[in-house]
Amino acid sequence: MARDFAWIRPEPWGIHVVPADTWIDPARPVGHALVTHGHADHARGGHGVTVATPETLAIMDLRYDTRDGAVPVRYGETIRLKGGVDATYIPAGHVLGSAQILLEHAGERVVVTGDYKRRPDPTCPPFEVTPCDIFITEATFGLPLFTHPPIAEEMDKLLARLAAHPDACVLVGAYALGKAQRVIAELRVAGYHEPIYLHGALEKMCRLYEDFGVPLGDLRLVSDSTKDTMRGRVVMCPPSALNDRWSRRLPEPITAMASGWMRVRQRARQRNVELPLIISDHADWGELTRTIEEVNPAETWITHGREEALLRWHQLHQRKARALALVGYEDEDD
Repeated sequence: MARDFAWIRPEPWGIHVVPADTWIDPARPVGHALVTHGHADHARGGHGVTVATPETLAIMDLRYDTRDGAVPVRYGETIRLKGGVDATYIPAGHVLGSAQILLEHAGERVVVTGDYKRRPDPTCPPFEVTPCDIFITEATFGLPLFTHPPIAEEMDKLLARLAAHPDACVLVGAYALGKAQRVIAELRVAGYHEPIYLHGALEKMCRLYEDFGVPLGDLRLVSDSTKDTMRGRVVMCPPSALNDRWSRRLPEPITAMASGWMRVRQRARQRNVELPLIISDHADWGELTRTIEEVNPAETWITHGREEALLRWHQLHQRKARALALVGYEDEDD
């Protein structure tokens, strides 16, 4: 018997789970929301009830003051929603607390990935392949040109530039949630255990990561430090501060940026980035297509990003797919 999956409905502002009257990552306040992770294009305040992992709820509370109505769900835990719908949170490997949401109803299985990556990340559990009937995937880097290099190579580039300019600092622009903490943790993995200096806007999120057991080592605020102490050191800031007046207090900063978009040279030039670091918290083209093959759904729904190329890939591989016109998802600084 053909399945119509009428119980799961894409609307412009989110995925509506009809029998449960709940929404996944809705772009506007709703009575009941299931949230995949804490980035602003997925997590918003104002919901009556917000269901997410404890880490995501802590991130949302820090950013949006969403303590009221928060319902924590741990990885692997299944909760029963109204209308006979079960929801299970499964690691997505994107950032701390990020989850795919497996929805089960009337013998049918739908996975909503939120954002995800397949590379190892010392700051969060890895993505878990979960077979399903409908796989609702992102496609932020859904073009064949996007192939992310091993992160160890990018760390080597950063540290080599630092060693070559001992009187300067390397100023790394990185998204405040996820990317900044991952770069710090990967520097530690690479053997860099010197103090890392932070723009004030990154401190609270870094401390939150540490509260959840992610070690980041010796972190110090730029505002508490002198120019001489930061020579030959790594400094981290939000991308918006890379060329800001704030950076004038630093010793001859070499500007770097950690983002999957640094594969596109024009983006690096637009931001006056001297050292592009191709580091992404999203799956690249090969990882997107491999994930779909491993999940092997009856149908793929593509939520945001470069839908056309991924749709064409499905056609060439005789797989069923459709693009969803959802609003509010952004090409964040990744």
